[in-house]
Parts: sequence; C-alpha cells; structure tokens
Amino acid sequence: MPDDWTFGYRADIGYTHGYYRDLSPVMLEFALLSKMQSHRVGRPLRYLELGYGQGLSLNVHAATVPGEYWGTDFNPAQAANAMDMAAASGADIRVLDASFEELAVRDDLPNFDIIVLHGIWSWVSEANRRVIVKIARQHLAIGGILYISYNSTPGWSAAMPLRHLMNLHADLASSEASGVLSEVDGALAFAQSVVDSKAGYFKANPAVADRLAKIKEQNRNYVAHEYFNTDWLPMPFSDVAQYLSEAKLSFAASSNFIEHHDGMNFTADQQKLLNDIKHPILKESVRDYMVNQQFRKDIWVKGARPMPPHEQATRVKERSFVLLTPVAEVPLSIMGVLGETKLQEEAFLPVLELLASNGFAPKTGAELLAGPPKQNHAQIMQVLALLIGSGHVCPTQDLAQSKLAQPTSNALNAWLMANAEFSSDTLFLASPLIGGAIGVTRFQQLFLRSIKQARKTPAEWAADAWGSLDAQGQRLIKGGKTVETKEENLAALLEMAVDFQGKRLPIMKALGIAQ
Repeated sequence: MPDDWTFGYRADIGYTHGYYRDLSPVMLEFALLSKMQSHRVGRPLRYLELGYGQGLSLNVHAATVPGEYWGTDFNPAQAANAMDMAAASGADIRVLDASFEELAVRDDLPNFDIIVLHGIWSWVSEANRRVIVKIARQHLAIGGILYISYNSTPGWSAAMPLRHLMNLHADLASSEASGVLSEVDGALAFAQSVVDSKAGYFKANPAVADRLAKIKEQNRNYVAHEYFNTDWLPMPFSDVAQYLSEAKLSFAASSNFIEHHDGMNFTADQQKLLNDIKHPILKESVRDYMVNQQFRKDIWVKGARPMPPHEQATRVKERSFVLLTPVAEVPLSIMGVLGETKLQEEAFLPVLELLASNGFAPKTGAELLAGPPKQNHAQIMQVLALLIGSGHVCPTQDLAQSKLAQPTSNALNAWLMANAEFSSDTLFLASPLIGGAIGVTRFQQLFLRSIKQARKTPAEWAADAWGSLDAQGQRLIKGGKTVETKEENLAALLEMAVDFQGKRLPIMKALGIAQ
C-alpha cells in the first residue's frame, strides 16, 4: 500500500519530463485575447503551479517570463529535479515539496496573477479538490487567470470500466515486490485477455478495446500516473464550474485554439443549436456532448469581462508572432472533430512566407494585416489561431521582457544541454522570445552545445556528438537497426547536423535559443 504522504498518488515512479505550453503566461493571455476576454495580469507577474511533476514547465516559464514563481509537488524526487533546474537558471522561483493542504496554510503565500494545474484535478481526492478551490479563492488576484486541465465526461464515460478493471487486477492479482512497471504490464495484459475472451462489455464498446491497444503503446511511467492512482474521477464541465464558482471564477476560454473554430468541429445544425443556447454552462456542456470531449483544457478568470472588438484588433496589431517550423514543413491542413480541413493556400502560405522572412524575425499583427495578401482582422485572427493551435506559430512576449529573461534562459538551456549528453529525458529548450519552450531532440541539443563551444561546422558538431555516444557505449538506431561502425555513426550524425544547420538553426537563433 502507498505511504500516507502520497495520498494514494503514484510516488514510486517518476512522471515524464514533459513541457506543456498551455501553462505559458504568453499562451494563456493570447488564448483570452483570441476569445475577446479581459484579464488583469501585469509584469512582473506572480505565478503558481500546483503539481509541477518533474518541474520542466515551471522552470521554463520562470526562466523566460520575468516574475515571482512558486510551485509545489509532494514527490521529493521530482522536487529535487525541479530544484536542480531552478538553481541552474537563477530565476526567481520557490520550489516546494508541500502538499496542497500544507501550501494553503502558509502565511507567506502572496496573491498570484496566474495559478495553473495540469493533469491534477482528476487524479486527487475530493478533499484536495476543495483545498485547490480554497487556494484559488484566497490567493488568485482579482482579474487573475486559473488554468485547469482534467479528464472529462462524456468522452471518458464508456471507458471508465476499463480503468477499473486494470486497477482491480493491480490491487488483487499483482505483487508489490515485482515493482510498479511489472504491475502495470500485468494489468494491461490481463485486460487484453478479457478483450480476447469476447467479453460482452468490449463487444458493446469496441472503441474501448481500441483505447486499450493505444494505452499498451504508451510510456509506462505515464500510464502508471494516468491510470493507476487511488483517486481518479473524470468530471463533467458543469461539475468543475460548480467547484470553481466558490472561488468566484468564470469560464473564459479553452487553451486549445482549434476548439475556437466551430466550423471545424460542428455541423451547421450543431452550430445553430449551440447558438440558440443562452446559458454559458449549458452551452459549454452541450459542446462536450457533441464532440464527445474526454480532456478539457480550460482557462478561468476571477472577474471575467468581455473585451470590445476594437480593443482586440488594436492589441493584435501590436503583438508579434514568430514561426516555429520551416514553411515547407507546415501542412496546409488541420484535423478537427469533423475530420481534416484543408487550409486556403492563398490565405495561409503568404503569411507563413512573411513570418519566415528576415531570418524568422518576429512580425507584428499590423505587418501581417498589411500582407500580402491584405486581409481583414477576422481573417488574420483565424489564420493566426489555427497556426498557433497546430503548433507552427507562437505569439511573442514584449521585447524588453524577452531581453530581461535572456540570461536565465541561457543558463537553464546550458543545464538541459549538458544533461542531453547522458539522457534523452528532456527534449525541450527554453525561448525568452515566446516565454516558453519548443521541442529540441537530443542530438540537436548536442549540436547546439558544440556551437556554444565555438565549433563552427556540422562535421565538428557531429564529431562532438559521436564522442558523447561512444564514451557511453551508445550507438544510433536507424531503420530499427543499430548502426555499428564509427564511420556509419559519424555519417548519420553529419547528415542530421547539416539538416539542422539548414532548417532548424535559423529558427533557434530567432527564438533566442542559439546566438
């Protein structure tokens, strides 16, 4: 049985080293701007993350967006990892290993502009949910933002018995001595045997059998945390709204920009039905039924107020945006609930080319509106929201804030790149321009480290990367097979380095990751 301090949450195995851009102050603010919702978050800000996991998101945001940062996660191993990053960056961050209850009774807790919790709400007890609401009620500033993501119904309703079956096997038919990963594998195999027996539940719910097949392919650390905690409760949006109303919070927007565009997700009849619903809680709930929502990413505001359209237009003109992907690699199609939507090449491609010009330097909304092609505000907002939602464009923060954050971003990235010599756990680097992180492979991090050590050519970068691999007895895997010889490894690394130099390095320079 788990120790009391874990409250039934998996603490015997570490969580994944993921970065979640939805938690970025810059992304949260632009999501509200996209939906014409006001807030009162200034700079420097005060920011709190509840349940930070390995601490990468918390540390990235502290290093890239100046402010006072707090975070707590009661797993001491994860807290130690987060503390190492904080010490390396030198950002203003307080990394705690307190429970939510212990945090709530501290007498030094300030009022925060932003409070975030990703993947926490559905996996904690009722008592902890009440404490989270208390923290938001007492310590979220007026006009402040709360971000919360959670498993939701009706999307999870059909599959909840699958999770129960796996946990039942883990509790009753596995041995603690075998370890958590063996416990997870055993439960997955047992559930598959029930599927294979042609059990009536799985015959009536074939999508659940498909879900099990996908779970079996996922990272086992993630699966352990996602499915094998004592507490786990998918919840309808209306129930979450009831909880958060006690903290005087109002729903403002989804952080998923694709969900901002009804035409990609709802039929004409569904849109008409939604438009006829006046109550915001009922309307949002019906949306969930229409898309069979299983995971929500919600932004709430304490004191939500609509933003006048002309204010949104003015702010978008003043904001800057940066391209994160080479133009040739941006697909002109996006998958919505209704299927794949083809994007109008004449509207999107010129915007992408403009963003790529001048070495991927950021462009203001006013520059994008001026074209070519010349587009109106509604059109450019749709283009930007869809490109941001698909991960190819990002809003930037104020240039002065970006410059202020450059030293702490550099220091954090130096620590992350040093770790890449031995591990591929963390595949992200921090950008002070966007106030967040982007995905960077282990070998790209090694190439960047060589560049910072004054190595000038792809051949030198490849040689440095090979030296790190060879010293650890590691070899590349290509086409599912181990690359054995030094010459073949060097050739493969050189190919990667040349590709990186031509496609990714210019973007890294624009983002302030490479100088």
